[in-house]
Amino acid sequence: MKLTIKRWIPLVGLLGVFIVIGVFLSPEKLKEYPAYVSESPSPTGVKALYTYLENEGGAISRWSLSPDRLSKKETGQLLIMAEPFTVPDQEEMEEYEDFMRRGNTILLLKDNPKGMFDIKTEMIDSPILPLVRDGKGNTYETETLSGVRLEEEAGDKVLLDDVDGTIAYKTDVGQGSLIVSTTPAWMTNGRILEKDHLSLILLLLKEGGAEEGTILFDEFLHGGESGAPLATLYPQWLLLLLLQSAIFTLLGLWMQGKRFGGILTPREETVRFSDERIKALSAWYLKGKQYKASLLIQSDYVRLLFQERWGIPTSKEWGDLKEPLERRLQTVSEKDIASFLMGMKGVLNKERISKQEYIMWSKRIELFRKEVEDR
Repeated sequence: MKLTIKRWIPLVGLLGVFIVIGVFLSPEKLKEYPAYVSESPSPTGVKALYTYLENEGGAISRWSLSPDRLSKKETGQLLIMAEPFTVPDQEEMEEYEDFMRRGNTILLLKDNPKGMFDIKTEMIDSPILPLVRDGKGNTYETETLSGVRLEEEAGDKVLLDDVDGTIAYKTDVGQGSLIVSTTPAWMTNGRILEKDHLSLILLLLKEGGAEEGTILFDEFLHGGESGAPLATLYPQWLLLLLLQSAIFTLLGLWMQGKRFGGILTPREETVRFSDERIKALSAWYLKGKQYKASLLIQSDYVRLLFQERWGIPTSKEWGDLKEPLERRLQTVSEKDIASFLMGMKGVLNKERISKQEYIMWSKRIELFRKEVEDR
């Protein structure tokens, strides 16, 4: 045993060296980010806006928990929802609404926000002019505009609109408010610096009180609380240590003679009760071209079934079985019974049988056997 362990130590050490080299020298794959995620540096992410607000000294953080975990005491918070992947269910919507009633604000930027917070929308054709007006009449130029316009109600404050309708508005919800906009593309990394997009986004943020309270980027609706991959939760040196420990454990169990899996049943306990002997005999008959002898065995077995089930003596000739078989095999026509009996009598009287005849009559005998056993 000591000699065996000594032989394995260099191999395990070499394996560990290769693992270390692979971990530290393997090229890192480019990480793919979903759109509108605050950690994404890709053109479709919103990391630029998040970093800008963070550098401005504001209280900003990411929120990846369910809405029922939102603070029930603080007020003046601004929760930014940038193009949610899914529409929250009824219970989650009630939690978001309760968050606003307590004196907080939600800024929802979604191409078509219909289905959230009872928002009503209407579809339009392609915008005529890429110009947007704010509530004071100032005009802004944009690169992109959504094909959806909002339907505000009495008491709602229109923040942005164009010749086709309302693009963003603000409505009171309890002590807080909801700001809705159909232009989430303005805040993405690839478009925030185009035209007047940054000014328009800052206008919406200012309306939501971003300069005074805490800003939260909602990542729950981007797949938050789904669990991070194991490789990102723990450092690589710890994962490597766990892998080597698992290898040493398996090798130790293997060298001690431990085996895993079901118990193997000795072959001699099953062979004696199997049909291997029958298969061997059939193979011998086929190789030796003992077709007639094989048919005689099959026919004798069927005759034995006739006697056991219906009391027809095995001494009767095949030609004398027509009448008793017709009475009992009602599912088989008289013509088929007569053909089978005459054919059996003829083929068994031959001195030699070809392989084709053997195969054909073996199938016919098998069909009759099943008919008898099913009665």
